[in-house]
Amino acid sequence: MTVRTRFAPSPTGLLHIGNIRTALFNWLFARSRGGEFWLRIDDTDAERGEERFVEAIRADLAWLGLSADGEARQSARFDRYQARFDALVAAGRIYPAYETQAELDLKRKIQLGRGLPPIYDRAALKLSDAERAALEAQGIRPHWRFKLDHAAPVEWQDLIRGPQHFDPATMSDPVVRRADGSWLYMLPSAIDDIELGITHVARGEDHVSNTALQIQMFEAMGAAPPVFAHAALLTGAEGKLSKRLGSLGVEALREAGIEPQAVRALLARLGTSDPVEPFVDMAPLIESFDFARFGRAPARFDEAELAQLNARIIHQLPFAAVAARLPEGMGEEAWDAIRPNLSRIDEAADWWAVVQGPIAAAPAAEDAEFLARAAELAQGLDWAGDPWHALTGALKAETGRKGKALFLPLRRALTGRDHGPDMAALLPLIGRARTIDRLRAG
Repeated sequence: MTVRTRFAPSPTGLLHIGNIRTALFNWLFARSRGGEFWLRIDDTDAERGEERFVEAIRADLAWLGLSADGEARQSARFDRYQARFDALVAAGRIYPAYETQAELDLKRKIQLGRGLPPIYDRAALKLSDAERAALEAQGIRPHWRFKLDHAAPVEWQDLIRGPQHFDPATMSDPVVRRADGSWLYMLPSAIDDIELGITHVARGEDHVSNTALQIQMFEAMGAAPPVFAHAALLTGAEGKLSKRLGSLGVEALREAGIEPQAVRALLARLGTSDPVEPFVDMAPLIESFDFARFGRAPARFDEAELAQLNARIIHQLPFAAVAARLPEGMGEEAWDAIRPNLSRIDEAADWWAVVQGPIAAAPAAEDAEFLARAAELAQGLDWAGDPWHALTGALKAETGRKGKALFLPLRRALTGRDHGPDMAALLPLIGRARTIDRLRAG
């Protein structure tokens, strides 16, 4: 059997960090099993769906490196849903219901007031043909419900949550089609999973009850359901569900200078006991991915941890991977020198400006003579070798200075800062002329 997973976003908005995690899980599982990953655009909501969001979803997945092996759009498959719908109506597994939303709300309030679970009472099944005809003659159009089989408990082995058991008698028959003919999520999704050959579905644990309903839909259509994995939801750093996570998407991550490798490396391991490591390449994540490693406790997403991981990723990136994003004139030698001090790539421009100058330096008055002597020594250095260690070695021998007293005045005069990249790597980039000028200015 060829493993085939899918990611099925609705184009009603931008992807957020929870969506990204779901896409990543499905992609990693497919790749770890030599299978296929499909993108399915769930665009049945014509009023809220927008084509710009479809393009944004594709662009976000491309940025993350999650290439799809195939794509389907629900809006192109309405004929397939109609055919399956008609067959289920004929089989008595889908039936019309005529209650208004206000009537359903009132029923629920009465049930709750009596201490009963707010489950649909199947009143529509008790209507005669004549009663249904009379309602439709009044212009009342039905919505449509899938009839659950109360005699068949729903059970499945979840790859994360383990054995699952639901009693369908405790659940309402789900609405699968609105009165205006538009589709709700669950039936089209089940039809697509059957016809597209989806073998595994990874999604959030908030879909567990939907899965219980859909399993009966699969069975009613004579198909085996996919294997499911329901991941615990993400929580914020404060340990509870965070509204911030609902808006944190690729655009926000990119604006924060986060690299896609950092997003993948963190989300692939959150919720497991495996260490989060700064993998630039996805191969180790693919090789180690296993739903059995995930626990049922909520997974804590910490933006500070992501930022730290991002810096560790950047420190590994080769020049070729970032060249197009660096300031004009900044080459590989400069990248290698500056890279260890970056937490985001756009900070390279700040350090390149330090190299190129001018800089604002204000050395202490007591260092003026020391810096003047440094300027003199700099003129005679072999700049093809290791000018920094040659300069500091000579100054240490002449002045007796060492440690902070030796290095800090030089760093301040040459960069205008107290901290930064290794001066042995930075000084050749600053060059002989600029070095001498900056030391003399001190």
